[in-house]
Amino acid sequence: MSWFRAKRAAPRGPARAGWAGRLKSWARGVKRDVHALHLAGRDPRVPWYAKAMAVVVAGYALSPLDLIPDFIPVVGYLDDLVLVPAGILLVIRLIPPEIMAEHRATAAAALDRPVSRGAAVAIICVWVAAVALSGWLILRYFAT
Repeated sequence: MSWFRAKRAAPRGPARAGWAGRLKSWARGVKRDVHALHLAGRDPRVPWYAKAMAVVVAGYALSPLDLIPDFIPVVGYLDDLVLVPAGILLVIRLIPPEIMAEHRATAAAALDRPVSRGAAVAIICVWVAAVALSGWLILRYFAT
């Protein structure tokens, strides 16, 4: 069998450890670590300077202001792709390892919880009803 056919017959999905699988695994790890940092920020055993740095990193990540504006092609998003993960790594290193391991385990358990799709549908229905009611009120009172 040629290399091309062997490559083409490679397993797909979870059995395949390609770049997409590694990227998904990395994203799950980042999501777990961000939740663990949130939990660690509420822990009284974590030093104050780690908590302060976590607030700074979260503030920068959520702020509409950037060091490099996002409208600059490619480079604008580069600071978000480099500075935010670097800040997360710095905060993780500031937290004692045993405390971080405890919060990572708690965050990993939280990721494995089932998601309530029924609750999501109910919330979406409430929003649709609110928008429809608002539209009806606007048409009734301002379109006369």
